[in-house]
Amino acid sequence: MCGILACLASTDDGPAMRARVLALSRRQRHRGPDWSGMFQWKNSFLAHERLAIIDPASGDQPLFNEDKTVSVCVNGEIYNYKELREQILAKHPNKKFATDSDCEVISHLWEDHGEKVAGMLDGMFSFVILDTRDGTFYAARDPIGITSLYIGWGKDGSVWVASEMKCLKDECLKFQQFPPGHYYSSKTMSFTRYYNPQFYLEFEASPPQCPSTPYDAKVLREAFEAAVVKRMMSDVPFGVLLSGGLDSSLVAAIASRAIKSSDSVWGNKLHSFCVGLPGSPDLKAGREVAEFLGTDHHEFTFTVQEGIDAISDVIQHIETYDVTTIRASTPMFLMSRKIKALGVKMVLSGEGSDEVFGGYLYFHKAPNREEFFQETVRKVQALYQFDCLRANKSTMAWGVEARVPFLDKQFLNVAMAIDPAEKMINKAEGRMEKYILRKAFDTPEDPYLPAHVLWRQKEQFSDGVGYSWIDGLKDHANNVVSDQMLAAAQHR
Repeated sequence: MCGILACLASTDDGPAMRARVLALSRRQRHRGPDWSGMFQWKNSFLAHERLAIIDPASGDQPLFNEDKTVSVCVNGEIYNYKELREQILAKHPNKKFATDSDCEVISHLWEDHGEKVAGMLDGMFSFVILDTRDGTFYAARDPIGITSLYIGWGKDGSVWVASEMKCLKDECLKFQQFPPGHYYSSKTMSFTRYYNPQFYLEFEASPPQCPSTPYDAKVLREAFEAAVVKRMMSDVPFGVLLSGGLDSSLVAAIASRAIKSSDSVWGNKLHSFCVGLPGSPDLKAGREVAEFLGTDHHEFTFTVQEGIDAISDVIQHIETYDVTTIRASTPMFLMSRKIKALGVKMVLSGEGSDEVFGGYLYFHKAPNREEFFQETVRKVQALYQFDCLRANKSTMAWGVEARVPFLDKQFLNVAMAIDPAEKMINKAEGRMEKYILRKAFDTPEDPYLPAHVLWRQKEQFSDGVGYSWIDGLKDHANNVVSDQMLAAAQHR
């Protein structure tokens, strides 16, 4: 991942404006410490802060089509870029690619497919295209909103797009989250939703419909294995976040198997990482899973005071005051700094499973399959505001990229098509939360995980790092915020 900033159709094309865009882009350089790039065409500017994961030697951005009439600024990873490249070359055998970057295909696809390009990509991405042939521009965000993206409108009518709000706040009269699964076109000056999976259409139908595909453990297992393996694409060292809970442990188990059978230049032993207060549940569980899988495991600890001291930095980076997001982001923020210090730039993580499978404990109150399904879709659609935001910005604060296989497009098609009755919690029948996911990987003849880990009940991330983390935050708030201060908060 990287940091992108675009100023489009400004009324100023002078050197002072170019310098201003560069200065604003510098505010998110933590996202891309490896290189900075800038392209200006008349009164439009594309700035890029690069975190080099694929083709570190020649993939600097902005990227271009062959005759450099189309430029693109991208944050993300395109997992199907090799297939797309083959399609492009089949149609244009003499076309020359300037880099081995996974993102260069976007500029070439634009030439042939125009505004359909976002829907052709399999990956996590935010990007802006500037077509100098007619002066049009186009911006898009990945289907779920794994990558962060914001859009704003300047005083002079310019359109601004950035990976983080801090780049827009001083230049825009109005700015907002760029909606996931949408693109914005200068031809209409409006958003269009390009991501329309079957489970969205069922959710939005009147009356609402409900999926009914029978559960097949093998199909679900193979779909998730494919989602994990495709995210191991990297030209730099990588690892996996391993708390010892179900989701991160399954990601680690699949990645560990895959790396042992690969010819990776980084060896055949997976690095795993865990964070917690001394003696926390996650440290113990993560260590146990790491020993079972044979990973090169790294444990990091922090104190409650270190976490409290980091909160202001965490808020600055994640750009939200949501209490739960801040609480869970802080350990991830601290861990990411340690991971980067070890020379690792990319990690796999387990976000999204609870939303897809109804893993939160309140799902046991779902009265029927229809309500269960409706709530899972609502949770998936809101991920960009919470868990995706946390996973993206907590790690990218230190130039570490988090990839989330549970939100793979193909995997979602499989998992969200399953009859929700199969996902419902029924303690009388021994069906706990995420039962069908656990059952898919319950293979005693060739176990992915120890049985008691596979069937361990969920911990909230900020609980698993140590229960005294939440208690410490409460005590700190009570000490620094009086009842009088709280009563007067609305006047501040």
